[in-house]
Amino acid sequence: MAGNSIGTIFRLTTFGESHGSAIGGVIDGVPSGAEINIEKIQQQLDRRRPGQSKITTQRKESDTVQILSGIFENKSTGMPIGFIIQNSDAKSSDYDHLKDTFRPSHADFTYQEKYGHRDHRGGGRSSARETACRVVAGAIAQQILASVGIEIWAYVSSVGEIDCDKPYQELQSTMVDQNIIRCPDQGAANRMIARIEEVRKAGDTVGGTITCVVHSIPAGLGEPVFDKLHADLSKAVMSINAVKGFELGSGFEGSRMLGSEHNDIIDQTKKTTTNHSGGIQGGISNGMDIYFRAAFKPVATLMRDQPSITDAGTQTVVKGKGRHDPCVVPRAVPILESMTAITILDHYLRNKATKVT
Repeated sequence: MAGNSIGTIFRLTTFGESHGSAIGGVIDGVPSGAEINIEKIQQQLDRRRPGQSKITTQRKESDTVQILSGIFENKSTGMPIGFIIQNSDAKSSDYDHLKDTFRPSHADFTYQEKYGHRDHRGGGRSSARETACRVVAGAIAQQILASVGIEIWAYVSSVGEIDCDKPYQELQSTMVDQNIIRCPDQGAANRMIARIEEVRKAGDTVGGTITCVVHSIPAGLGEPVFDKLHADLSKAVMSINAVKGFELGSGFEGSRMLGSEHNDIIDQTKKTTTNHSGGIQGGISNGMDIYFRAAFKPVATLMRDQPSITDAGTQTVVKGKGRHDPCVVPRAVPILESMTAITILDHYLRNKATKVT
């Protein structure tokens, strides 16, 4: 299997399956001497872990990270950072009925076609459990970026048809974790939570969107051709389970505007009076806030029966049972922050390598 790594200088490689003994990873390219707070890594993992509220899966995992190498006395040594997270509540028997059955909109069929063999227990490598490894790397990246003044935060901006209508400039990052849905607008959050509970009781699922913001990023990060900053951000975000869309700055709404309306005029301070570009022009950051939105589909596993086929091609019914999220977006907030941090730090380090000082 290829494609288990992301990044050029700051590079993460992950391993493990949902129902294996552990998941983990190796992080290359961390500069030596960086202050690394293990508790802050664990705090991000706690935001992602299952079983944290009534609107998430009830699988109970502590998601306690064990650092194996690369950090000594709370500082990076410059060596690869190796880590593992034990799986302690994997109930593989819950998936026995899926051994020969393809679940609708899951990776079961495509994995079988590609590899000729698959781990039916929770989806194996395709499970969102793997994203805990990304959060470890992302939490480290966020700490390094914070040391140079770059802040990354994300929040739930919609659930189904319910939107947080306020722009991010009117919201506060400190309010994101004040409710279980992780929307800093409490009124919208209450409506979102009620919608998820309604959907869960019906045995169904619902999708949503997350908005991510990068503050105080310097101009000059990114490459002008294939490694455009927004292209790499899009790839990182689209690699997250259930993501179906990526929209930078004005996004699709910008297609409805005239050029005279959409252009970001540069003032004498080298800032732009508007930011329809979302902080990136020509694939390179321009010093304004980077902001984008990611769309997450409804979870494919329903708590109701669905028609499907077996691997032999015969018709069958997939029974609706197990422990699953009715909506992924609350737990996906730290994952989105992490993939953003991994990408931004990688380009930050790449940019430092392009200049003679």
